[in-house]
Amino acid sequence: MTPVPKYETEPCHVVDEAAVGLGYATASASLARGSVLCVDGPAAVAWDLVAGEIRDALEYRGLLVNLLDIREHFAPWPEILAGTASAVLEEDPDFAPLAEAGLADLLGQVPPVAVEDDAVTIVFGPGAALVRHDRLWYADLPKRYAEAEITAGRGRNLGQPIGTGPGTTRRLFYIDWPVLDRHRDEIAGDIDLWLDTQDSRTPAWIEGPALRKALAHLANRPFRTRPTFNTTSWGGHWAQERLAFNRAAPNTALGYELIAPESGILVGNPDGPRVELPLQLLVALHPEEVLGGDVHAMFGTSFPIRFDYLDTVGGGNLSVHCHPQPDYMRSVFGWPYTQHETYYMMVGGPQRRVFLGLREGADLEEFRQEADRAVHEAVPFDIERYVQTFPAEQHQLFLIPAGTPHGSGEGNVVLEISATPYLYSLRFYDWLRTDREGRQRPVHVGHAFENLNPDRTGDAVARDLVQQARELRAGPGWREDLIGRLPEMFFEVRRFELDPQATASDATAGAFHILNVVHGDGVEVETDSGHRYVLAYAETLTMPASVGAYRVRALGHGPVRYVKALVR
Repeated sequence: MTPVPKYETEPCHVVDEAAVGLGYATASASLARGSVLCVDGPAAVAWDLVAGEIRDALEYRGLLVNLLDIREHFAPWPEILAGTASAVLEEDPDFAPLAEAGLADLLGQVPPVAVEDDAVTIVFGPGAALVRHDRLWYADLPKRYAEAEITAGRGRNLGQPIGTGPGTTRRLFYIDWPVLDRHRDEIAGDIDLWLDTQDSRTPAWIEGPALRKALAHLANRPFRTRPTFNTTSWGGHWAQERLAFNRAAPNTALGYELIAPESGILVGNPDGPRVELPLQLLVALHPEEVLGGDVHAMFGTSFPIRFDYLDTVGGGNLSVHCHPQPDYMRSVFGWPYTQHETYYMMVGGPQRRVFLGLREGADLEEFRQEADRAVHEAVPFDIERYVQTFPAEQHQLFLIPAGTPHGSGEGNVVLEISATPYLYSLRFYDWLRTDREGRQRPVHVGHAFENLNPDRTGDAVARDLVQQARELRAGPGWREDLIGRLPEMFFEVRRFELDPQATASDATAGAFHILNVVHGDGVEVETDSGHRYVLAYAETLTMPASVGAYRVRALGHGPVRYVKALVR
């Protein structure tokens, strides 16, 4: 019998072709005199250290080395600011339209490189691939590091010189990351070596051909992305206590199980070196295998569904907020699709609550006045005069289409199954919370009321957004229910219930599935092609469209429930 699995904080995928090495000496062993090595990557990489270590490894071999820092050739900072500015949201302190510029647009001029027959020339920094080269490396650092540095006031934005102030998350999220991601995806086919610089002095690395073979294998088998939990002012402790995650952190508020713009996939040897590869890179190189043909046609290379946790056990209420209406999302923020959401209650109870929809007859003008007063005069108000609450019953799914006010109350664990755009929580009220400097956390009353849907009100909320399970199909010891579907939402959520040791059959049928075990000990997933994956309670598994038929068997001695999300 398969043993009961435990939640894995660093799931690693063993792929035969993914031979992972360690250190600069072995990575640079094939570099020769008279060659140009370009090392590209995001702005957050410790570039001086990385370039210096590569130089030292080559000099130890007796090679001469010339260094060229591409960051010194970016356009002047005022020109970068002007070139990435937009009249839309120009004065907004928190949001910006997604940048459409290319990385080449931020460089003043691509510098010429003088090749010396007796030396290795190393060009390093974001955009280095734009220089003529013999070898191309990509030095990566997962996005969570950049966000942590910017939030702490130590990081700078793409192209920002020293002495121009700290970087901002506004530029990081909406300008730097889109520009850098597009650039990385464009050069992915030419990368000769991928460096994972989470340990800058001894990076793990994988050669380009092995990298691309590893990603091709992942596109045809179940995989898990590396989970990450962040701390916030309302955060709880469920993940620390139940999943043994980040026990030293103040709390485990936001758990990113699967979120395409940020998630990574660990590849290598579970007991040895491994590299973390961006999920978005996998989708960019293999969109039809991962997404399916129809989903790829709808969303391009954007992976459109995300799974994350909102942990308020022992914490506080989330802000009451909404997400942009589709037209507003396109015209103001620049995303082609909007942030419809659902809340699945992993942990809750009849005494806990979820804020959802407007009260019947709510005075929206008065609501706006009280929300403005809270922001400008720090006057609290009773949000429940305007927004309904529902009991946060365990295993209930709440549907949250764009424009619907909502938020989780204290004491819950929400599995948030939603559309991928994830940076657009437009807050009506945040309980007058303050940041580390004592300032109120950002509240976006103008944006929120521009997007508020007044039709999500009264009894219609309970009827349309708090749906009951409807059986779709069943077999010996198992049943599949539809638990959430709305015409305006492009994805739906289903739930399987399995008796002990029962096996359910399923198939991707040309579109990816995402699974998460919400009750019980876990499941074993097996595909027709022979790939197996054991999934523990609370873990999330992506089933690429290319997988086809698969089976899911309950583990342990009790019943198991898992949810499945798919694009309709």
